[in-house]
Amino acid sequence: MRTTILKWTLPFVALGLGIVGFVGINAIAQEPEKKEIVDTRPVVKVEAVAANDHQVIINSYGEVKPLESTRLSAQVSGEVVSWHPHFVVGGIVARGETLFTIEKDNYEAALLQAQAELAQAKSQLIEEQAQAQVAADEVKRFPGKERTALFLREPQVLSAQASVKSAQARLKRAQRDLDNCEVTAPYDALVVSRDIGVGQYINMGTQIGELNNIETAEVIIPIAGFDSVFLPERVKGITATVIKTGLHGFTRQAVVDRDLGIVDSATRMSSLVVRIDDPYGLVNKQQAIKYGSYVQVNFAGTMLNNIYRLPQELVNNQMVWIVNDEQQLEPRKVKVIREEGEFFYISDGLEADDQLVITLPEYPQKGMAVKIAGVQDVKKVDALDSATTEKL
Repeated sequence: MRTTILKWTLPFVALGLGIVGFVGINAIAQEPEKKEIVDTRPVVKVEAVAANDHQVIINSYGEVKPLESTRLSAQVSGEVVSWHPHFVVGGIVARGETLFTIEKDNYEAALLQAQAELAQAKSQLIEEQAQAQVAADEVKRFPGKERTALFLREPQVLSAQASVKSAQARLKRAQRDLDNCEVTAPYDALVVSRDIGVGQYINMGTQIGELNNIETAEVIIPIAGFDSVFLPERVKGITATVIKTGLHGFTRQAVVDRDLGIVDSATRMSSLVVRIDDPYGLVNKQQAIKYGSYVQVNFAGTMLNNIYRLPQELVNNQMVWIVNDEQQLEPRKVKVIREEGEFFYISDGLEADDQLVITLPEYPQKGMAVKIAGVQDVKKVDALDSATTEKL
């Protein structure tokens, strides 16, 4: 009997123990930790690009030189009696100032003699004209009688007129020689050399010094091929800036005067001439730009329209990276038309508001998914959460 009871009760006991054990295990079992979603996309910084107009500035260098340089020579012979105190090497003389004077006595005497000869020639002309008038009156009294030109004093009058002209020419030469005893500066000038002294006898044609014009200076600047395409159609009259660098650097205004019109066969460069008024600052009281100085010259070239300006480090082999609407890297081929300083100027390959990548991942690839720094990509995070939930 007891055996029968145990046979029936043992299965129920075992089932009850199993249920109790299952419930206990479920009660003490810990809920598995939710896995954290890790966004492995590289983070990049982007910047929206915008097209703008850009004024090309052409930059070159050259040496300051005088517009003209004059070697002075004596036009008369004689003894030097005086010279201007500024007529020394490095001195500055104004236009019209007397640089030196040659002894004038002989030339004053020659002028007086020429004046006397002219007066005598005029006197002879008046006498011959009077005699010709007498001959003409006699012809009127006796109209039927034929008269020769010699009787009418025509050759004599012509000869007297020629003598007057000859005397006038001698007077003009005498006055010129007297004037040339005082040699004046043809322009505001810097004295480069002087080869005479007081008491020295000089002959006609003797070189006595050299002057440099300081009213106007010129700078010949070479223009490289990559700059020449940005020159305006007409360069004459363009305002330029002359820059003297260094500890006491300064700037001066100038103007482009002309194109030399040739291309150097060795360098393949063309050249422009820039003029500077009053380089030594005598009139405008500005800093002097001394001849021989090496200066920088800037002036405006053509205007570029709808141009993108990018730092050079963002352009590699004429290619840049952008982030497209899918937040993926996309390479863009661009056309660089000019380089200025640390920037490239690009005409084609970009569109307004393109998201230009300014910090690339280590190994960028086309189509690589990226995350933009400072922007929460809600759609991407939600997609990752959904994918993770499905896996769990």
